[in-house]
Amino acid sequence: MAKNLNMVYLIDTYAPVLTDKQREVLELYYYDDLSLAEIAQNSGISRQGVRDSIKRGETTMLEMEDRLGLARRMRALGQQLEAIRSNTQEIVIANETYTYSNEIKRATQNIFSALERIEND
Repeated sequence: MAKNLNMVYLIDTYAPVLTDKQREVLELYYYDDLSLAEIAQNSGISRQGVRDSIKRGETTMLEMEDRLGLARRMRALGQQLEAIRSNTQEIVIANETYTYSNEIKRATQNIFSALERIEND
């Protein structure tokens, strides 16, 4: 499962550098969880052709990740953003529970707005 999740992150990051056929086959294999035989039947290519396309695409993405590390950085950034969101929510709860401050409420709303802009860009 972890390998599959890692490949999904790589596909999400590096799909533009893959050929159309590699991208299609990798998405069917990792996103839709189709077998090699099912992909071969749907795509009109041999099972071996599907396997070769998957392996070439995986190799390309793994090489790109080794050089650039974009998927790793994006995952780390996502985890950091989630930590900021969680800690900000704790501040909101503490502000509402213990002492209410309009300044704290406004600041936390600004943080949530900034997080939303980051995630939507």
